[in-house]
Amino acid sequence: MIHSVRFICVLDTNVIYPIDIRDLLFWFAHYDLYTPKWSNHIFDEWIDVMKRKGISEQEAIKRTENANLAFPDAFVTNYSGLIDGLELPDLKDRHVLAAAIKTNANIIVTNNIKDFPEDYLSTFGLSAKTADDFLTDIIDLNPQLALKAFRELVLNRRNPDIDEYEVLDRFRKIGLNDTANFLHSLL
Repeated sequence: MIHSVRFICVLDTNVIYPIDIRDLLFWFAHYDLYTPKWSNHIFDEWIDVMKRKGISEQEAIKRTENANLAFPDAFVTNYSGLIDGLELPDLKDRHVLAAAIKTNANIIVTNNIKDFPEDYLSTFGLSAKTADDFLTDIIDLNPQLALKAFRELVLNRRNPDIDEYEVLDRFRKIGLNDTANFLHSLL
């Protein structure tokens, strides 16, 4: 069940980079709704994406360091030896699966579901979910705590300082439709 810190999820770069998805994932993790995991490869990709989007390398590194400070047990190591033995449609995603195997994760949270075939992942006791599906599951399993985490996210928003409904609209614009609608129904 996705309602405790024992539920371990590797977060792919494509759910860490968009700030609105990352914020909600991190606030849910802060409230112990699940345990996030990531790796050097994932953070290297995150830094590359941030630099391509015009964020300075210094700021990009600061953001990854802050994530590791906030979740010191999230960083997966000693997984690279598994990479070459894995088969995925996109070979560049093997590091995500290797980190998930190494940390005994339950789920890979990624918006590239097609690159993580269900049958193959199941041989490792894993599955993949989109950020929207994963977040919706968390809300469904613990709606009051999820709502509390969401409200704290909103209270801590700066630049721009926006209300709950504006945050939900931002979620919808980036594909978190079910998540936004579920949270909206709880307000």
